[in-house]
Formats: sequence, structure tokens, C-alpha cells
Amino acid sequence: MTTERQPIERLAQALRHLRYEVIPLEGTAEQVLEHIPKEAKLTVTASPQKGVEMTLQLAEQLAAQGYHVAPHLSARLIEDSARVEEILQRLHEAGIRDAFVVAGDAKEPTGEFSGAPELLESMSNIGHELEEIGITGYPEGHPFLKDETLRQAMYEKRPYATYIVSQICFDPQTTSGWIRGVRERGVELPIYIGIPGAVSKRKLMQISSSIGVGGSADFLKKHGNWFVRLLLPGGYSPDDLVKDLGPYLGDPDCGVEGFHIYTFNEVEKTEAWRQEMLSAIERTEG
Repeated sequence: MTTERQPIERLAQALRHLRYEVIPLEGTAEQVLEHIPKEAKLTVTASPQKGVEMTLQLAEQLAAQGYHVAPHLSARLIEDSARVEEILQRLHEAGIRDAFVVAGDAKEPTGEFSGAPELLESMSNIGHELEEIGITGYPEGHPFLKDETLRQAMYEKRPYATYIVSQICFDPQTTSGWIRGVRERGVELPIYIGIPGAVSKRKLMQISSSIGVGGSADFLKKHGNWFVRLLLPGGYSPDDLVKDLGPYLGDPDCGVEGFHIYTFNEVEKTEAWRQEMLSAIERTEG
């Protein structure tokens, strides 16, 4: 194997073993079954509007079809430790061994958990058979939380987790700087870099507030360069972003495991994009 071929092969490997994030809506299961192969890992989101139950139901349904599934467990949507125990039992019965623990977007907690650290501690105290637990990372910060608060929260979550998934960031240099900061603070968990899939510009604009942009004037002023680029013709392409981030896959100091693709349920387009990119890489290798 030549040194020149290694980056391309690492990129191809990452594209073959993606994590796809889907939203529990009517028809989501059918879309996944039709378009996403079983080797792809899936995560299922939770939201204040849909609640945790729809997340669990879709995760159970997909797991029964043979997918590796990680439901989002949103701390602010879970009432108490009794509910945590019930959820963990359901995951066990469904054969689900992976969960993605987040604070959640609810403005006020439903019950006793105000954030992910408290939920993770409760899960640990109860005991579980999960083999993987993911936590969030914020390369461009958070619209409502100070950077120091985010750093402290990650450090508190670190002992309970096995991997980190980053929120969307369109600037590879910002992402690499964030990764360096994570490592400098002694957090060595493998990282999955979060990027949108083959999602329309209109869809990206619609969901921009959910990743922080637009939710805070200060945040937009500080981190709004990607938003400007998005408005330009050809302003966003998964191809360019994946290629720019590809070198980090092989850097031992970064510890990047792969990509986490936010599909926003445009799974058919996103899977077609993945197959096209893999075919292009294979032609290059040939």
C-alpha cells in the first residue's frame, strides 16, 4: 500500500461505514428500509415536539429489521430514574446496544434531568448493557451556552461515553481546531464529524436555527461565515466538505473515527450521493 493511496482508502472506508441520522416521522422506517443498507449505523433523533416515545418506537422497529441503531436519549424529555430504567430495559429487549445521550432542545426539563451529565450518571447507577454511548460536541460553540460550560460538560460526560459526535460545522479549519482543543483537555474519545448529507440548500436554511445559527445575534456574528457561503451558488456540497475533512481520518492525534451524516430524512438522495462518491473513489483507485 503506497502512502499516496492511504488517504483515499481511509476516505472510502469511512464512507462505507457511515452513521446516518434520521428523524422519527411517518414513513421514516419505510424510507430507511428502501434506501439504506444494513451496514450503515443509524441514529434516531428526539425532539420536544415528538417526544422520546416516537424515538424509541422507531429505534425498536429498525433494530428488529437488523439495523445497528442508536436512539437519542434526551435528558430534558425524560421524567425520572424510573423512566430511565424502563427505557434501558426496552433497549435491552430490542437488542439495542448503542445510545446517543443529549441534553435536548426543550427549554425546560420535563423532570429531574437538566442535562446529559445527570442522565448519564443515572444510567450508570441503574446499570445497563449498552456497549456504546455517544455524546455531543460543538465545534462552533452553542448559541445559549458559554464555551467554558461546554468544555466542563464534556469533561463530566467523558467517563460515561465511548464516542463523540460533532454538531454541523461547514469550516474544516474550525472543526480541526475544536478537535485539537478536545484532545488538549485530555478527552480521548473517538470522534465522528457531523455533516449534512445531500440536503437541499432550502432545507439547510430551514434547519439552521436548530444548529445555533440564527438563534443568537452574537452567535451569528461570530460564526456566520458558513451562512454567507451557503447563500452563494454552489455554496454547499457534501463532496467538498468530506474531501476537506478526509485528512483528519488518518491523523492519530485527531482520533477521528468517521462521519455522522445528518440526513434530515432526505435518505434517498443522501444514500445516492454516498454511492456516487464511492464509485468515484473506486475509479480513482483503478
